[in-house]
Amino acid sequence: QVQLVESGGGLVQPGGSLRLSCAASGNIFSFNLMAWYRQAPGSQRELVAAISSAGVTIYADSAKGRFTISRDNAQNTMYLQMNSLKPEDTAVYYCNTRYPPFAAWGQGTQVTVSS
Repeated sequence: QVQLVESGGGLVQPGGSLRLSCAASGNIFSFNLMAWYRQAPGSQRELVAAISSAGVTIYADSAKGRFTISRDNAQNTMYLQMNSLKPEDTAVYYCNTRYPPFAAWGQGTQVTVSS
């Protein structure tokens, strides 16, 4: 069973940066379109960015120009570089496949953008 572990979140001031990491216990990254999602309090989980095994990327409008998704298939690791963070980016961030069937959701990593 694939396990996903997100890390790298924290408290950052508006305009700051964070780099999130997603580590998978299995070889899910070799064959899947992977994605970062986020869920703010009281809101549904939403797609932030996705990346194919060949490195083709897509971004939500809210992330375009500020976030960069990348992956290392050999290391079964995916990253999300987040720059120019805004208070509205505050959420728990998760990684998973872009489309079902999803792996079991990890605990996520909390990102809080506040002064």
